[in-house]
Amino acid sequence: MAVAGCGSHTATILDRNGATVTTAEVLTEVEWSRVLDGTSSARALIQPDGDCCNRLGQIGSWRSRLVIFRDGKYVWDEPVTGVTWSLGQVEVLAEDISVWLDDRVPHENKTFTNADLAEIAQWLIDDGFAPDDPGHTVQVVGNAGITGSRSYTAGVGQTGDPLDQLAEAGIDYTVIGSTFLLLPETHIVSVGRLSDADMPEGLEVSDDGRALVTRWIVAGSEQSGVTGSDGGIDPVYGLHERYIEMTEIADAASATQAAKARRRTSAQVPVFIDTQQVTISPLAAIDVPHLVPGWALDVTSASTCRKVTQRLKITGVKVTETGGDENTPGTESVQVQVAAAATEAA
Repeated sequence: MAVAGCGSHTATILDRNGATVTTAEVLTEVEWSRVLDGTSSARALIQPDGDCCNRLGQIGSWRSRLVIFRDGKYVWDEPVTGVTWSLGQVEVLAEDISVWLDDRVPHENKTFTNADLAEIAQWLIDDGFAPDDPGHTVQVVGNAGITGSRSYTAGVGQTGDPLDQLAEAGIDYTVIGSTFLLLPETHIVSVGRLSDADMPEGLEVSDDGRALVTRWIVAGSEQSGVTGSDGGIDPVYGLHERYIEMTEIADAASATQAAKARRRTSAQVPVFIDTQQVTISPLAAIDVPHLVPGWALDVTSASTCRKVTQRLKITGVKVTETGGDENTPGTESVQVQVAAAATEAA
């Protein structure tokens, strides 16, 4: 059985063409994350050693990639988006490959009619990278099971925006390295379990009342004039309505499907378990590289007044290691955020 362990990290800086710029021989701090339906980030603090200073000076935003390994296993990769050189250290900041889509636009006119949202999401990603591809792949873990009609116009809007809107309408995505994973919101496959013994410093259980919406109204493009809605007065929570415009929606059926997908995940006050500020025990029955947002953990906790025993979806992962110095040993912190999945909320 795999356990979390106490990982040790290494990092390499590659050129966009794959050539090695430099290896971080003295890595004093490293941090990497994974997020659901968003762009993750990483940070490496490197101390120049020997003749590597000149090579560290060649790191540049967008033309370099930060690649991170934990105990020799590949865990994070993609473009450098910021570098700071200071006396005795170089700080490298990076974001995963989805950050490129915020700097891309649709490159052709495209209309989908009653297509699964996974198909639409894959087209958006592939089209965004079509003119200049740093090496992305798309893996469809499972279709959304929700169909809709969407229309996109070449040169209008940033590609990342409609992808995020699809993520709010029934499809999840997460990025590992250069691969986009597309999966249904109902995906609930466990990759490990956590109990109070795995979190000796305790955890925090919270519900987010502001996230509750019992009725959604979704409006399509101004040209179409279509709207769709789903939900109403809840006998426990009362009426909480939300209106949103999704300009790429072309028909009323798609607007209604989008409203249903949104209500499915917001119809109950969501419960979150956050291990921020808490280091997961090295003996926890999880394999850190397999902590992927969109998958789930079986969580059992009675350490707070809100007892939890259920399978919860991973929504975020953050791993930090400090290298320490000759007097203080380095430490690793593994933090996971989980929340009720769509199937649980339903």
